[in-house]
Amino acid sequence: MGKIIAISNQKGGVGKTTTAINLAASLAANDLQVLLVDCDPQGNTTSGLGIEKGLETPTLYDALFQGTSLDDVIVKTQCEGLHLVPADKNLVAANLDLVDDPRREFRLTSILEPIRDRYQYVLIDCPPALDLLTLNALVAADSVLVPIQCEFFALEGISQLIDTVERVRETFSKTLAMEGILLTMYDDRTNLARQVAEDLRDFFGNEVLTTVIPRSIRLAEAPSYGKPILMYDPRSKGAESYIRLAKEILENERNGRQATQSAG
Repeated sequence: MGKIIAISNQKGGVGKTTTAINLAASLAANDLQVLLVDCDPQGNTTSGLGIEKGLETPTLYDALFQGTSLDDVIVKTQCEGLHLVPADKNLVAANLDLVDDPRREFRLTSILEPIRDRYQYVLIDCPPALDLLTLNALVAADSVLVPIQCEFFALEGISQLIDTVERVRETFSKTLAMEGILLTMYDDRTNLARQVAEDLRDFFGNEVLTTVIPRSIRLAEAPSYGKPILMYDPRSKGAESYIRLAKEILENERNGRQATQSAG
């Protein structure tokens, strides 16, 4: 059964979509079947993978609210093994459409569960808000990955997200694990970035992933060409860092399974 990871931070501009695209591509490069779900009405993950948003393209909104089969929404990307559930601006209406639904928190779960066995990993790119779309993603997910920019306000808001994760665990009796906190846009030339990284590691300990994503012009350029960094500039520092991130997540998964088996 595929593992579902929500990539979430209600603060914008922290490298969330960049991480969603490039982690998905790096996992697929490890000969895994990966599904990336664009759950953000801005649809940046969709355009960042070169998928055109148009009237004829069914999207996540159609699967959630129009009865369209997810099979008819999923599209192949240029990356072997990586598939996408696209999004567009119609998803803006989702929060209103969900309000009166008695099972509003489970709408995304209900469409993902039937297809998750086809993939080793399902990644959900959440919107930069703690809204009903993000809540749907957290309820559907097995774990949450939190990208944080190495800047002065890095800690601001993360406590709110962690409180939300705790509420999801309690309210829905769900084991929602912390996949990790990912330091992004890291510039080791500045004292501030080093200090923020140190503070985050002191505060969150092992929950902060070893891999750090550097500040990179090439990473910023890649989406405008509709490509993940692995296809745009595979020898760049950005590409290397996301390959390392995929390997770290796979290694953590293996270690977690081994620990569970040993305990059993």
